Amino acid sequence: MIWSRQALDHLRADFGDAYSGRTVLVTGADGFMGSHLTDALVELGANVHAFVRATSSGALNNIGHLRNRLEVHFADLTDRTSIDYLVRELKQAPDRPYVFHLGAQAHVGESWHRPYETVMANTVGTLNLLQSIVDWGLELEKFDTAGTSEEYGNVRDDVSHHHDFDDAGGLILHERSPINPKSIYATAKVAADFLTMNYHDAFGVPGVVTRMFNNYGPRQNPRYVTGTIITQALTRETIELGNLEPLRDFCFCSDGVRGHLTVAAHGKPGDVYVYGQGENISMAGWVEMILRIGEEHGFWPAGRTVTTTPKRYRPGASDVMALRVGHEKLTRETGWAPKVSWEEGLLQTIRWYAENRERWIGRVDWLPTGAPTLT
Repeated sequence: MIWSRQALDHLRADFGDAYSGRTVLVTGADGFMGSHLTDALVELGANVHAFVRATSSGALNNIGHLRNRLEVHFADLTDRTSIDYLVRELKQAPDRPYVFHLGAQAHVGESWHRPYETVMANTVGTLNLLQSIVDWGLELEKFDTAGTSEEYGNVRDDVSHHHDFDDAGGLILHERSPINPKSIYATAKVAADFLTMNYHDAFGVPGVVTRMFNNYGPRQNPRYVTGTIITQALTRETIELGNLEPLRDFCFCSDGVRGHLTVAAHGKPGDVYVYGQGENISMAGWVEMILRIGEEHGFWPAGRTVTTTPKRYRPGASDVMALRVGHEKLTRETGWAPKVSWEEGLLQTIRWYAENRERWIGRVDWLPTGAPTLT
């Protein structure tokens, strides 16, 4: 649980009136951000329906501790029949449900290796859910589609005058900044965003889009950059990474959860909201910060080194070089602002990986020291 007792008290004070006793559906509820959002909603007293991708094992990795406090639906966004069963059940709810749509294939690199799955899950899956809601006449309080900062890509010269820059020339991305997706993942997310707006305009589905900037924290798949840095540092002397030049705006997962809760409770249907830390750091700076914090708190010894390898670079010219959010709109309309510093968030994240080795060691994309190699 990422929430301290005090943080939970603040969460209930801020969102208890909106969600206590309310019916809520979370797709991707067993994923990284979905599980933290599900944790928060259960603590707020919501009647949570957790949409979890159906597998033969039916395992719950991140919300198993909540099994008796919510209703789990094993379904699949790409299987329309399973979605229809779920939406038909939600029709029996005594109120208008909230839908938090976080279910997705969310790894940029994986989208090049699994392009069809990415498009099917992220785009067709969103279409299936929206169309089922319309076909069954399910009236909603809000439908929150989780977008991504990756949708903005890089600045194109011909539209650079539509972007905002700070006095030092640093790019700041807002809700209306031009989009330029540079990966299959980002393109599929753009499509999901626009489908959400299409169904709002055509059928009155109260959709909002929340574009999140680089969430990180406990439970995140170790193949994402923060996790791959930490898990390698915990296990071996050399950390192997890709391009160290891109700038990223990292936002701790509890602030991300508060962003979703805020937009769903107070956002205007048909609108887009962005949020993140509001500052960025190079990948070189990020790994340096992680190594320093882990060393200072005794999680690994001094002397960890960093190397780059072409196999970890994004293909061709698809890398996104600078992401930094301007969350003034959300802050102005709702008062939302990030609360967790990078230092605090990274310490919590490092501690989780250190204490939960069995949760990630079989999922890493690097070879642990001393592991046998296949010849």
